[in-house]
Amino acid sequence: MRIHAIIVAAGSGIRAGGGVPKQYRAVAGKPLLRHAVERLLGHPAVAGVTVVINPECRTLYDDAVAGLSLPEPVAGGATRQESVAAGLEALAADPPELVLVHDAARAFVPDVMIDALLAAFADPSVDGACPALPQVDSLRRGEAGRFSGSVDRVNLWRVQTPQAFRYPALLAAHRAAAPGATDEVAIALAAGLSVAITPGDERAFKVTEPDDFAKAEAMTVYSSRAASGFDVHKFGPGDHVWLCGIKVPHDHGLIGHSDADAGLHALTDALLGTIAAGDIGDHFPPSDEHWRGAASDQFLAHAASLVRDRGGLIDHVDVTLICERPKVGPHREAMRARIAEILGLAVDRVSVKATTTEKLGFTGRQEGIAAQAMASVRLPEP
Repeated sequence: MRIHAIIVAAGSGIRAGGGVPKQYRAVAGKPLLRHAVERLLGHPAVAGVTVVINPECRTLYDDAVAGLSLPEPVAGGATRQESVAAGLEALAADPPELVLVHDAARAFVPDVMIDALLAAFADPSVDGACPALPQVDSLRRGEAGRFSGSVDRVNLWRVQTPQAFRYPALLAAHRAAAPGATDEVAIALAAGLSVAITPGDERAFKVTEPDDFAKAEAMTVYSSRAASGFDVHKFGPGDHVWLCGIKVPHDHGLIGHSDADAGLHALTDALLGTIAAGDIGDHFPPSDEHWRGAASDQFLAHAASLVRDRGGLIDHVDVTLICERPKVGPHREAMRARIAEILGLAVDRVSVKATTTEKLGFTGRQEGIAAQAMASVRLPEP
């Protein structure tokens, strides 16, 4: 069956705080919406994902899903029901057999939950399927700060998304529905459709309150990675060198296509290595005149952005400068501060060291400067 997903992301999400709608706030380095889209796009049975948004948030949306293969987003309505209806109508020209309707705030749906939804349609009498968790806590009515009665929790369920339906049946149900429904199950039941209950999962919780972002972060499983970088530049005419983003007076300059900052070049390669993204020459070719004389801080910032685009967290970086002269010690703290600024790290996560080769080799003969670097990051597991 051809299966398409609709993700509803048109709400304001104001209860979660943060200054922007919650679907655009970052969790583990990526917007909540991107997590939701990647989860559904990554399922082998899902052919595509359409996102319903508030058009006023188009720039936030474009930034959140940059690089993903998605159709044009659909403008949502004033209510969730209206937004889902708009998403369904957008698929009418090329209708799928099944549609999944999902909330952007439930960003961590495991594949096993989707598998169970789709398996329910092996029964031809099933029009839809909804994941749910049995209600296990006692329920009480209350008013004015006092309990007033009990609610029987038998046969009560906590409903989640995505909710799956045969597309023609759900489209017809939406077109006939009265306003006020809070989800597709309510609309389906009002239309007389049969909706199966499938297993829910606590990982598919809905991010609603500010504390839920900390809960979502805690659920993210990271793997640690480390990589090294190395760079060399020879001395030439000049009265200064650039080292770790700092201009250091010297009786020679360093020769290179850019500003020849060996420290930042080595660190850039180390960060690129943590995500297996090639080396500095792949991203900033020396054959490209655009980079002639360029400041190397932009190379390092680019590598850091690639790590963060993967949801990565930079834990620590370490640079060792290898030279007889100039002396690094007087500039060490400025170098640490500059690297920390470029990477958006605390200074105590940045180490800069210097050593000599006891007058051996090209650095010992003061023909140039070498640098080696290490970087350690954490990347979220798929």
